Amino acid sequence: MEKDLIVGLGEALWDCLPEGRKLGGAPANFAYHAAQFGFDTCAVSAVGNDALGDETLAEFDAKHLNYVMPRVDFPTGTVQVELDEVGVPTYDIKQDVAWDNIPFTDQLEQTAKRCRAVCFGSLAQRSEVSRRTIQRFLDATPKDCLRIFDINLRQNFYSKEVLCESLRRCNVLKINDEELVIIGRMFGYPGLDFENKCWLILGKYNLDMLILTCGVNGSYVFSKGAMSYLETPRVQVADTVGAGDSFTGSFVASILSGLPIHEAHKRAVNVSAYVCTQQGAMPALPEELTNLSAE
Repeated sequence: MEKDLIVGLGEALWDCLPEGRKLGGAPANFAYHAAQFGFDTCAVSAVGNDALGDETLAEFDAKHLNYVMPRVDFPTGTVQVELDEVGVPTYDIKQDVAWDNIPFTDQLEQTAKRCRAVCFGSLAQRSEVSRRTIQRFLDATPKDCLRIFDINLRQNFYSKEVLCESLRRCNVLKINDEELVIIGRMFGYPGLDFENKCWLILGKYNLDMLILTCGVNGSYVFSKGAMSYLETPRVQVADTVGAGDSFTGSFVASILSGLPIHEAHKRAVNVSAYVCTQQGAMPALPEELTNLSAE
């Protein structure tokens, strides 16, 4: 059991929603959902030496979520989340916080060496300290590790250089339709249709898979020589916070369990649809969604 860990790497923060504060951040959301499929998972980030840092770790403990989360002399991260009339969030992400300053420690290096899969994004690379740590972590993972770049463009917290470096280090890219338009402009192929953009990126960066989510218009998984498309189920939306992370966590857990891509895709779609019906990013999933033998 040396190489047995699924890791969410990056920001740990509190989503300050209209109905109250909820623990969030894509890496923790991803790790939490992958854990519901029976995998050993771990959230890697940093929290402050403050009451909110204490609360973060207590909440992880309560959710039985493992973490490597050094305490640093910066405030624990928060995000002000406003929801529109259909529950779609906009974010005001506070800067110069703990997760901008994740130190690369021996414990982080040992964690990286045990990875079967790691999911990381662009947001936590907005500061040089955490960017270096994330790159060193990825470089320390085993060769056959699934390295998922969930691009997660937020506000102006990304650059072409960071995106290129991340694409070079990943073997799976997860992107949404709006982000694909931005990337198309930034990388100089705005005229291509979305499928051709996806095939181009898959080939250019020698990716194993590219996952494209299009909100209510369905989702796609591109892999070498094959494509899976599924419609988005129509559900009563409470909010969409964390839905994308639940998609990624359940997809990765399903792939690592040996499900074919289309079956893993189907599981991810159903999980993320369920998460949209719940408030907050980390609801407990019903057993029929996590029972991988039920397909």
